[in-house]
Amino acid sequence: MKLAALTLGTVLALGAAQVHAETMVEDMDASGAYSMEELQAAYPDLTEDGFAQIDTSGDGEVDADELAAAREAGVVAE
Repeated sequence: MKLAALTLGTVLALGAAQVHAETMVEDMDASGAYSMEELQAAYPDLTEDGFAQIDTSGDGEVDADELAAAREAGVVAE
């Protein structure tokens, strides 16, 4: 019984960790912002229109605040 409870607790904990996992985007050129290519590496289905929606400043790059806002709004998955 204890083993079943421990196993169930482990499975639930792992499931909760996966739900809260955040998609990692790598700033490959260390510019401090993300390019279309860098975001597409993490979000392969991202289109130019989707990138433009995330890039609210219109400067051709997505900074951490813009990405966080897009995740919060559900524009991209976490």
